Amino acid sequence: MQEFYRFLDDLKPLTPGPAQMDLLAQFSALVLEWNQKLNLTAITAPEEFWIKHIYDSLTCLPAIFAFGPSSVIDIGTGAGFPGIPLKIAYPEMCLTLAESVRKKADFCQLAADTLGLVNVKVAAERAETLGQDPAYRGRYDWAIARAVAPLNVLAEYLLPLVHVGGHALAQKGGNAGEEISVADKAIKKLGGEIKKVTQIELPLGYGSRTLITIRKIKQTAPIYPRRPGIPKKNPLA
Repeated sequence: MQEFYRFLDDLKPLTPGPAQMDLLAQFSALVLEWNQKLNLTAITAPEEFWIKHIYDSLTCLPAIFAFGPSSVIDIGTGAGFPGIPLKIAYPEMCLTLAESVRKKADFCQLAADTLGLVNVKVAAERAETLGQDPAYRGRYDWAIARAVAPLNVLAEYLLPLVHVGGHALAQKGGNAGEEISVADKAIKKLGGEIKKVTQIELPLGYGSRTLITIRKIKQTAPIYPRRPGIPKKNPLA
């Protein structure tokens, strides 16, 4: 992974140091080792893995860092993306990894323990369940997700988890304009407003991404999120 170090210059002053780069390499190796048993990712070629998983995860870092040490919940984290790379690069954050598939949640716990990451919690639950749990609802500075659901669905997963003044961050594909337009009313209904849309080009021609930052400006109504499965089946409009 050291050959990709140069691509992280745009994260200054947050560019991972040698010890963090070593942890990122260890995490990558762990994902690929357990992938044979757990089917964690379809991306296994080293260059593509680094760009589409590690680098892509770290593009969230400037937004989170701008607000100082943060509590972050990563919804639908899968094998730990983007949460674990972000935690490695920014150790001060307190991180919750939420993954409803038990075997993937167990892997995230294994990875956190193996890498010696502190202040990391793993929740093997659906986002809708966590959003109605007082231990999680309104407790976070940031709720983030990568490629989990359409934006109007994702907003219902994320916004109940952050406090007023906190933020949701959605990682989407490069052409997210239509999603943003469709989701605008749902986001407002859930107490949020879109604050920033950032376009990012991945290195080496691996495509583009859109980072959508949503600020929570008022409390989410108690009925949201709805029961598991309902937001996806019947998205807010």
